[in-house]
Amino acid sequence: MAQQFKGKIGQTFKDSKAWWPDPPKPPEGAPNVVYIVIDDTGYGQLGCYGSPIETPNLDQLANNGLSYTDFHTTAICSPTRACLLTGRNHHSVGYGFLSEFSSGYPGYNATIPKSAAMLPALLKDHGYSTYCVGKWHLSPVSEFSQRGPFDHWPLGMGFERFYGFVGGETNQFYPDLVYDNHLVDPPKTPEEGYHLTEDLTDKAIEFIRDTLNVDPDAPFCMYLSYGANHAPHHTHKEWREKYKGAFDMGWDNYREQVLENQKKMGIVPENTELSPRPDFIPAWDSLTDVQKKVYAAFMENFAGFASHLDFNIGRFIDFLSEAGQLDNTLIVVVSDNGASAEGGPDGTISEDLFWNYIFQTPSEMLPKLDVLGDPETFPHYPIGWAHAGDSPLKRWKRESFNGGNTDAFIVHWPKGIQAKGGIRRQYHHSIDVVPTILEAVGIEMPEQHHGVPQQPIEGISMLYSFDAAEAPTRKETQYYEILGTRAIWHKGWKAVTEHKMDSGGNFDDDRWELYHVDEDFSECHDLAEEHPEKLQELIDLWWAEAETYNVLPLDDRFAARIVQEFRPQASPPRDKYVYYPGTSSVNTFATVSLVNRPNYTITAHAEIPESGAEGVLIAQGSSYGGWSLFMQNKHLVYAFNYLQLKEYIIESDIEVPPGDVTLGFEFQGSGEPDVMSGKGVPGIGRLFINSQQVGETEIADNVVVLYSSTEGIDCGRDAITAVSKRYKAPYAFTGDLKKVTIDVSGEHIPRRSSDSGYSEYHEARARMDAGRAS
Repeated sequence: MAQQFKGKIGQTFKDSKAWWPDPPKPPEGAPNVVYIVIDDTGYGQLGCYGSPIETPNLDQLANNGLSYTDFHTTAICSPTRACLLTGRNHHSVGYGFLSEFSSGYPGYNATIPKSAAMLPALLKDHGYSTYCVGKWHLSPVSEFSQRGPFDHWPLGMGFERFYGFVGGETNQFYPDLVYDNHLVDPPKTPEEGYHLTEDLTDKAIEFIRDTLNVDPDAPFCMYLSYGANHAPHHTHKEWREKYKGAFDMGWDNYREQVLENQKKMGIVPENTELSPRPDFIPAWDSLTDVQKKVYAAFMENFAGFASHLDFNIGRFIDFLSEAGQLDNTLIVVVSDNGASAEGGPDGTISEDLFWNYIFQTPSEMLPKLDVLGDPETFPHYPIGWAHAGDSPLKRWKRESFNGGNTDAFIVHWPKGIQAKGGIRRQYHHSIDVVPTILEAVGIEMPEQHHGVPQQPIEGISMLYSFDAAEAPTRKETQYYEILGTRAIWHKGWKAVTEHKMDSGGNFDDDRWELYHVDEDFSECHDLAEEHPEKLQELIDLWWAEAETYNVLPLDDRFAARIVQEFRPQASPPRDKYVYYPGTSSVNTFATVSLVNRPNYTITAHAEIPESGAEGVLIAQGSSYGGWSLFMQNKHLVYAFNYLQLKEYIIESDIEVPPGDVTLGFEFQGSGEPDVMSGKGVPGIGRLFINSQQVGETEIADNVVVLYSSTEGIDCGRDAITAVSKRYKAPYAFTGDLKKVTIDVSGEHIPRRSSDSGYSEYHEARARMDAGRAS
């Protein structure tokens, strides 16, 4: 609300008195605030939490600050981030699951209400400069595109500057970057040394430097949310080579070593046991030599990725120190969930293969090990390493067991914390970070924010524990829910039930387990039969919490909820989509889907100069999979990249004439898709120049879910990575392209989403085992 004018208005300036409103000011001595959010990093994957992965800069923050050993997240990225920035439970602000899986219920609509103002909006009102750098993933998918609205992008949620990516993951070498509210190209190429982690670090430093150049006393809030260590596990060769042979001991020995280190460091209680390895993860000693070599290489690559991230965090911390800002900067470091098992049993060279139900064997991946982590791959390690990465805990990301939601949490604030290198065992959760920062800064949560009544903060401040190591936790209860998997912690006891997603909504058969986690940190001893009354007490409490925080209705659908038709879209579906030159990386959720369409046409209208033209007319997807219609050597060419496994090429048998032309491609389906074999609708592709057919090829292989998880449609060029090996990106069209029309008025077979390898896990595993070579 604007301040009332307190000057005087006369007829002229001579009998008037000027007045200026007081600028917003933080409380005296208020600290800078920095979030460093790491993605998909398990409890046992940082050096300061017992891992052999080298993270010296994070270790130094821990050694000069505090490490919390019983800190919890929601077990999945968007919901945790919503908690970290609002101080409310994820369902309370619409983030019961990921943006891409939203549904029309208050707890799941992926639309954070204005009644849950984010921390940066509150701090900005008190004179802070506010910056968001890196991964966002907190907008409804209907707002992912350049159409907007941008109300739920960072600049609409209280940040003043933004540089990063809007969705859940991106290519680390060829990211889909956004600067404030517009798309931008990366500043250089991988050949020139580009990596997203380095770019984000540079931009975080730049934003803060810009403030210090103008007003060195102005406080700032930086939300630095790296894409690492989320897949794709992309890293420079020299970083992964640091770990050559380091993981040949395998995931079983890794777990034992990490637990031993954690006990020595005081991270876990002395009586902590290793949670049992699930039966579907094989013992390392039972693997073949090929399996061991491939699986170890995946982990070497991940470790290099993690150490490279740590190095860049060190660059950022060094900048704060050199700028004289480190002592009064409250830094919180947190992983958004446990290690990810989304690489499946064998890992994957390319996640886009995995999402399309194509599971390569270790023998098939063996020839790619030398380039694993390079731009031509899009890798994710096997599930065995995810389980090891969460040592000593049970399960992993997207689970309500401790391996999914117990994460590293480091606090560093030299001016505000007396203890150095302290261990804190109080039980806390992501919703507790905002109230902690508000208390540290000296700001109370307002009842209204910009005229909107505010939902109460649901977390509690952790500040009491900063200099009181033995203080009992002030938290009493915390519920969990992801895709029907549920848990509740209450005064040192935990009830948890593992639920099979896509079970048709059958929750009656779920078996609840009971753990006294104050005594059994890694959930090894189920006490449900010994204490049925305690179990029922916690189950009843879970349902009460679910009623309170918008958790209901329970929804275990994964596959069904990802389809675009399920929720509001950037625009309604239509029969014709028109794209104009300059269109760049239209997000997958805002563009036409040709997946499993048996009939469609693509028509480009262009003017070709007498000397000819070449370049991309339109392309969809990436170098990992997609299609492109382009001109080359005066010929019209269509390329279909079947997930890097095969490239289909149709080239016109005549040259494209000069003048106004229509250049077209037609696909006519000839069979049914075989989803579980990774085969979409087969068919015939035909090329046309001015309605004359000039080429034809059978396209026997097609995708079943998506062309690319990170790149959309480009018109007039192929902006980020080249779909076809026939050219290098961006390969901009040199003629005068008017527009490109994609007609999808024919029959459409709705695409089926992947399920990250869980729903058909056993069937997929059997296929892989049957085809696996020694």
